[in-house]
Amino acid sequence: MSRPNETDRSDRAYDIVLFGATGFVGELTAEYLAAHAPKGLRWAIAGRSPEKLDRLRERLTGTPDAPDALHADVSDPESLRELARRARVVATTVGPYVTYGEELVAACADAGTDYVDLSGEPEFVDLTYVRHDARARETGARLVHACGFDSVPHDLGAYFTVRQLPEGVPLRVDGFVRTQAMFSGGTFASALGQFARGRQMLAAARDRRRHEPRLVGRRAEAPPSAPRFAKEIGAWALPLPTLDPQVVRRSAQALERYGPDFRYRHYAAVERLPIALGGVAATGALFAAAQLPPARRWLSDRFKPGEGPSAALRAKSWFSVRFVGEGGGRRVFTEVAGGDPGYGETAKMLAESALSLAFDELPETAGQVTTAVAMGDALTERLRGAGITFRVAATL
Repeated sequence: MSRPNETDRSDRAYDIVLFGATGFVGELTAEYLAAHAPKGLRWAIAGRSPEKLDRLRERLTGTPDAPDALHADVSDPESLRELARRARVVATTVGPYVTYGEELVAACADAGTDYVDLSGEPEFVDLTYVRHDARARETGARLVHACGFDSVPHDLGAYFTVRQLPEGVPLRVDGFVRTQAMFSGGTFASALGQFARGRQMLAAARDRRRHEPRLVGRRAEAPPSAPRFAKEIGAWALPLPTLDPQVVRRSAQALERYGPDFRYRHYAAVERLPIALGGVAATGALFAAAQLPPARRWLSDRFKPGEGPSAALRAKSWFSVRFVGEGGGRRVFTEVAGGDPGYGETAKMLAESALSLAFDELPETAGQVTTAVAMGDALTERLRGAGITFRVAATL
């Protein structure tokens, strides 16, 4: 399906280019694409180290459609522009994105190239909206951030829940996240960076609000909330200071299916009060340490981007996001669940997002859009086919 002002990409050399392919999550994404790509996929892996790219490519050459290897470096903007010009879709794992990501977004917006990343960084997402959304709309590029555990299960899960509720009425959805997993070095680096850049993050959010069109005739909110005991799931609910609720809110702003008055709240679900209190204390301590450069450097050295746990540890990891939706006299309980959220499932989500943009019949969109807006039903079905659960647990 064509999109408004879409740049002609039919003669591009590659359907998908994976940038940052030799990092920990990058390699998992490359392996997933090699194992699950459709026949005839034209794709490439890209990064700054030719030696690492060659080693990765050698491991993947036993697949029917082995990738090419392309050199590109965030310190060389022209190499990123060349990458964007040669691809229909660029997927990137190179973060923290606020430090390393903007040049690639700009290149894709200019070239009319679809873009997906793993960013859970509100400042980066807001900055790229202000600076590159308008250009992407001109060229037809779809810029889709947060295509990993941040924020696919939450965005598509809320979308899935809304579709179980009546149309045209006020809707309320709460999401409750449970995980058993090790976080990634990249995720930790992004969180630490966000805690240290509070003023810049608030400034970027204010600037975005000045540029965003106002929603007329409808309301969509993701308000701050307080810790509480959630009887509906039998656990303590702790507000999560992540990008996810803002992504859900933006999907609700863009899609009328969310109704005339939509509210979303986002929590971590913890069964025991002492663990809940410990989580709050740990988050506060991490925030305080991030304000002190020596402490921040020490923490950064403990958990470096590009590093991760063994396959055995990842195999024991899991996540579950339960949603409670209400509206029009109906109450629905849904769940999105899968395996290792920080690595295996994140790689799967990123790869399937790129494949969806490259090959699926999708709504006409351009500019900075969310996964629900850009890929909604198509990506949900892809992920179901890849082993991630989307289910209705109960309807009242």
